[in-house]
Amino acid sequence: MPLPWLDPMDAPVFPCTSRALAEPNGLLAAGGSLDADWLLAAYREGIFPWYEEGQPVLWWAPDPRLVLDPGRVVVSRSLRKLVRKQIYRISFDTAFTSVIEACQTSGGRENATWITPEMKAAYLNLHRLGHAHSVEVWHEEFLVGGLYGIALGKAFFGESMFSAQPNASKLALVALSRQLESRGFGLIDCQVHSDHLVSMGAEALPRRDFQEALTALLASKEQPGPWKTPLNNPIEKPS
Repeated sequence: MPLPWLDPMDAPVFPCTSRALAEPNGLLAAGGSLDADWLLAAYREGIFPWYEEGQPVLWWAPDPRLVLDPGRVVVSRSLRKLVRKQIYRISFDTAFTSVIEACQTSGGRENATWITPEMKAAYLNLHRLGHAHSVEVWHEEFLVGGLYGIALGKAFFGESMFSAQPNASKLALVALSRQLESRGFGLIDCQVHSDHLVSMGAEALPRRDFQEALTALLASKEQPGPWKTPLNNPIEKPS
């Protein structure tokens, strides 16, 4: 079956995710654009872009989908000890550009060649619009870990993370989960399998179940805009 081609001049309408290929798992369509309206429409349908330099924009909806409940993230004993040492500082939305640039060189999703200049510009635009957010982990004045993704409704779509020091990306994920839990979010979309994320509680969800959960979470509205760093310990579980 030929891959559907999306005209970037058309309105952002995607094929039903049930039409995604089994191999490669989840490939749904090609074309379209990385403009904000295309990206937001895609995420609302449970679809995300993933391609490399020289390829057209490729859109994916894999089955199963790796997801994480913000309220059930696993914090290991060693990670708790690291938190108690208080050698790292957490912030939100203060260094989005630096985080995405660090992810470009760190290798998420097998390698980082998918964070093309166009992808970087597109997510920077979503950040300016208040839809894309970053979590930063600092050691003194140095950025040593972080992640970024998209918030829509009460769902968060994780895009990439990096760690320049052991466990720094895990700290970022725990801080994100606490932020999301305090805001009533019900799901972190981790997209594809990762041993790192599974060790922290992520589970594979059949695509149909993921779509149903997403539809329910998108019914709740989340006001776009920057997130503030909590005054209390951002790693602590909300009361």
